[in-house]
Amino acid sequence: MGKVGGNEVRPGMVIEHNGQLWSVVKTQSVKPGKGGAYNQVELKNVLNGSKLNERFRSAETVDEVQLEHRDFQFLFADGNMLTFMDIANYEQIEIATDFIGERVQFLQDGMKVVVQLYESKPIGIALPQQVSLNIVEADPVTKGQTVSSTFKSAILENGIRVLVPPFIEAGTRVIVATDDCTYVKRAD
Repeated sequence: MGKVGGNEVRPGMVIEHNGQLWSVVKTQSVKPGKGGAYNQVELKNVLNGSKLNERFRSAETVDEVQLEHRDFQFLFADGNMLTFMDIANYEQIEIATDFIGERVQFLQDGMKVVVQLYESKPIGIALPQQVSLNIVEADPVTKGQTVSSTFKSAILENGIRVLVPPFIEAGTRVIVATDDCTYVKRAD
């Protein structure tokens, strides 16, 4: 096991906390006006599926579980099950959609992912940090509106709403971060 700072905990990691294995589902960095910054983390128990919300300060350390990481390719979704193929030996495994959480919306046919195995059992999945998606709908830009932010709302082809710069229009391909669903840049 390796030690990781509390502010370095990211979705897809598996940590040991209170003597149990937990998969990190969602994280949010919080910087309150008073006191030190912390990482608000939503954890899911690997064995029984129970959830836990925990705060980790940057000075704290957590034990990241060393897992076997193997490359898999996403094949298809069938109901609430997702099928992946091991790139090395072509074996297929099925993983429930709720196991991946809300990041399941970023899966695309043929996408390469890293499946984390603990004692040959899949317990986590790491998606690429960024994906390229099309904008299907974008709010119009109101000229002369300098009081509001410089971003506008847009909907991606997978249904997720993101904030994009005013020059992004429907039909534009953009790169989005899978960790926090934020716009990164326009795709080339």
